[in-house]
Amino acid sequence: MFEEDELNHDKEVVHNIQLKNQQNRVFYDKLTFIYITLPHFKKTLAELNTLQDKWFYVFRHLHELAEIPAVLQESIFIKLFDAAKVARFTPIERQAYEDSLKYYRDLKNVTDTARDEGRLEGFEEGLQTAALAMYKNGLAVDFIAQTLNIALEDVKSWVSTEPK
Repeated sequence: MFEEDELNHDKEVVHNIQLKNQQNRVFYDKLTFIYITLPHFKKTLAELNTLQDKWFYVFRHLHELAEIPAVLQESIFIKLFDAAKVARFTPIERQAYEDSLKYYRDLKNVTDTARDEGRLEGFEEGLQTAALAMYKNGLAVDFIAQTLNIALEDVKSWVSTEPK
């Protein structure tokens, strides 16, 4: 596809390649291959201006970086460095990490479920309180059930224990 000499003489980092037919016309303008030649990216940390520059720098130098440089202190790069730390774990460290992550997710699911059940319980208590207040104000049981969109049997069981 490319001659080795062509790539070595061209010092561009990003190459947009489109296929051409035998008449030297673009085969399909929606089909573009983008090649990145990271060895040609020579910018230093001080020269990084765009997000693209930062990504190229990280891809080129990640294996050399012990800490996140100040210019890369953005949430996306922090996530990338965190993932890179996990990728460097030994098998024992990775297993311990995955076990702790599973434990955390299990606890989170338990607390989320308890919170959701508590909300539902609180909602049901609120409906019962509203139904009883309506009943005490002389409204009919079937009207209360229809207004609150709850089962007539539920309203009847709630009001049967309350004096009017």
